[in-house]
Amino acid sequence: MIHFELTSTYAGLLEGYPNALINDAKLKYLAKRRESERSPPRYLITPPRRYPDPTSGSWPFGPTEELPSVYCLGLFRSNSINQQLDQSWLEVVWFQENVDIPFAEFVTAAVRDLTWDELAEDYEP
Repeated sequence: MIHFELTSTYAGLLEGYPNALINDAKLKYLAKRRESERSPPRYLITPPRRYPDPTSGSWPFGPTEELPSVYCLGLFRSNSINQQLDQSWLEVVWFQENVDIPFAEFVTAAVRDLTWDELAEDYEP
């Protein structure tokens, strides 16, 4: 991994409450690839959604719906196996409920099952 960011899922939510509309917009934004030619592909690992308040169904924007408390963005790069100059890269976004476990463990757990050959793209540095 060559870059890492950790952000509170609802940082900046000044009014209202977490709901499906807010969460769908956040996930769409996080899944979007950057607009630059020199940007890696981005893959969003779909997070679980929780419905902590069963009585919130009649609220103006629907029931309360929560995503895990933080989201992470990691930029991963791999060198070519056949010694060519090409490398491959991939940005991965995933959610964590907490970061109490050691850094290497939660990164490894988040990306362990990704199919690198299908998701990453080759590029020349």
